[in-house]
Amino acid sequence: MCGIAGWVSFPADPRRDIAVLDRMTATLSARGPDAGGVWHDEHAAVGHRRLAVIDPEGGAQPMTAGPAGRETVLTYSGEVYNHHELRAELRRLGHAFRTRSDTEVVLRAYQEWGAGLAEHLDGMFAFAVWDAGLGRLLLVRDRLGVKPLYHAALPGGGLAFASEPKALFAHPGLRPRVDADGLREAYSLLFNTGPTVWAGVREIHPGHVAVYDRSGFSERAYWQLTGHPHTDDPDTTAERVSAALNRAARAQVEADVPRCSLLSGGLDSSVLTALVADELRNREGPSARIRSYAVDYRDQAEEFTGDVLRTGHDTPFAAEAGAFIGTDHSTVVLDPHDLLDPEHRRAVVVARDSPIGVGDMDTSLYLLFGEIARHSTVALSGEAADEVFGGYPWFHSRRAGAAGTFPWLLVTGDEAAMPLHPDLAATLRVGEFQRDTYRDALAAVPPLEGGSAAAVRFRELQHMSLTRWLRQLLHRKDRLSMARGLEVRVPYCDHRLVEYAFGVPFETHSHDGREKSLLRAAGAGLVPHSVLYRPKNHYPATHHPDYNRGLQAMARDALDGHGGQVRDLVDETVVKTGLSTPPERLTWEHRLRLERVVALAVWLDHYRPELTL
Repeated sequence: MCGIAGWVSFPADPRRDIAVLDRMTATLSARGPDAGGVWHDEHAAVGHRRLAVIDPEGGAQPMTAGPAGRETVLTYSGEVYNHHELRAELRRLGHAFRTRSDTEVVLRAYQEWGAGLAEHLDGMFAFAVWDAGLGRLLLVRDRLGVKPLYHAALPGGGLAFASEPKALFAHPGLRPRVDADGLREAYSLLFNTGPTVWAGVREIHPGHVAVYDRSGFSERAYWQLTGHPHTDDPDTTAERVSAALNRAARAQVEADVPRCSLLSGGLDSSVLTALVADELRNREGPSARIRSYAVDYRDQAEEFTGDVLRTGHDTPFAAEAGAFIGTDHSTVVLDPHDLLDPEHRRAVVVARDSPIGVGDMDTSLYLLFGEIARHSTVALSGEAADEVFGGYPWFHSRRAGAAGTFPWLLVTGDEAAMPLHPDLAATLRVGEFQRDTYRDALAAVPPLEGGSAAAVRFRELQHMSLTRWLRQLLHRKDRLSMARGLEVRVPYCDHRLVEYAFGVPFETHSHDGREKSLLRAAGAGLVPHSVLYRPKNHYPATHHPDYNRGLQAMARDALDGHGGQVRDLVDETVVKTGLSTPPERLTWEHRLRLERVVALAVWLDHYRPELTL
């Protein structure tokens, strides 16, 4: 896992600006703490920061091939899990290799298949290839958007690219600027890909390849979810899901550095941990034990109270699952007061490059990853299982099913968690934007003949969850883990598993009368019965009144500072309810509003963006 940055320009000479490239790559040092490198010619400047995972000695980047003046140059972030198979195929086609790295496999794949290489790659990745012979820059992002990749046009001509916007802003031609469209994207909570909060900065879409050359910029899809009839009976479906999950989990164990599993004690992470632990024993012997980690808060057992997202305390279930599976299990216990540390809050906002987050759940994840990174470089996560197997409440809620909007706006209360100043709200017209975007989202669902109204609605909700809701979760996991130099892998995002599960009808997804029936079938015998049938529980949050009290104080300071800029953007009448509520009675919705006020203040203070509203 790494960070990439650079730019291409015609006819300017990037060699005169090598110090700029150094500054751009330096902003990504946390993503790549092990090494860095740069390459440049008359039209391209290419930089890299490396987190060494496979072939630490041989995978240095930028990696080049070809004669001087016609080089192919690769800067690459991610992991290609089928690199052994591709290496063998490319050798049969006449390619010679000098390293064991998957990076070189990607480089040789480009030499063989050009812009068509993406279809051959199985993994999570974002990379840039500068083909000096063709005068062409290629930008490629993985199918589900696990790894980030941004680009921006340079004044006077040229295109800059980077793993994170902060690296783009290290280029003198680009400045952090936010307009009404950017705030609309941020506060509508619709998780579009392409546009960002930053004016002029865009994401490469998941499953897309972009080309930039003298004729301009173009982007095409090489993968997307499609509709296809499902003909397998329930037993065959369960067997095929289990086989696909096994293949994905076992392929992602490979690493030349210590690895671990994120084990919350829920169904998703427990099944994955069991498969990974078994594969590790197959590879290293029966005594091999994978590390597993859970997170908890001091006094959580005494302070826990249920809310719209959480029904119980995770820690006992995680410990039981770890013992059953046979992991080397640890619980990272956080002090709620540490979540209020201003430096931790700033680090999270800077990692995300955004004012939109989930407050203490972001800060605690950042601290958890910091502890894990002391012992492991790779962690496997159960992210995406709910989207793939229909695990969220909205898949089974009549209200969400009947609503003409995105389901998460109803279930989590996010629709009320946008405390925008009335004048700004009138400019942004977020409600209208949400309605228009929802219509576009429905139109993007691949058509499939037949099926009940309930089955059609399930496919709509699943498509929106996989193409929107999941992407913000992957963004959060990538940014906060890479800020601590930790690579997180997500086997449930295996595109073959996603493709197959997307075609499975609702009745089969819930054949045992509950959510995630297929995953439960795959996990039978692998995890404790208590975990197998445990209700869905979201990532834990602290329930300590001291945290609520401190958050209220931080929100007051945010409103009072920054020359009134926060007050110009926030509706104080909405926020005041959360400020005046006794800390022990602060609800999830009130708290989320306060979290976003605090994050907005930190974001404004750090980036000093030009606001053109």
